[in-house]
Amino acid sequence: MTNVLFVCIQNAGRSQMAEALYERLGGSARSAGTKPARRVHPEVADAMAELGVDFEGRVPHELSREDVEWADIVVTMGCGDACPYVPGKEYVDWGLDDPAGKRPEEVRAIRDEIERRVASLPR
Repeated sequence: MTNVLFVCIQNAGRSQMAEALYERLGGSARSAGTKPARRVHPEVADAMAELGVDFEGRVPHELSREDVEWADIVVTMGCGDACPYVPGKEYVDWGLDDPAGKRPEEVRAIRDEIERRVASLPR
């Protein structure tokens, strides 16, 4: 099984959605942020609830070296040079907008793009 780590800045939007959607496909995932927020963005939780994914209890997690060492693939979304580099890992960067504060239709579009990309990852 492939372990995938999804990383963004706050771990309150993109990376949380990616982790949940990858797990829904049967994959092994974690998510983290370089500067985690206090909670998941409510607009993200609402968009995921539309797909039947409950974000109750999800809390942003600070990125650690152990997370990166655990992963086979590290998918970054806007964290830039703040993400630690571990040799031998596959790194992929997804240039996606941050859903924080966006209108519901914009958050849905980001969610749907994440879902499309997640489906192409190995499991």
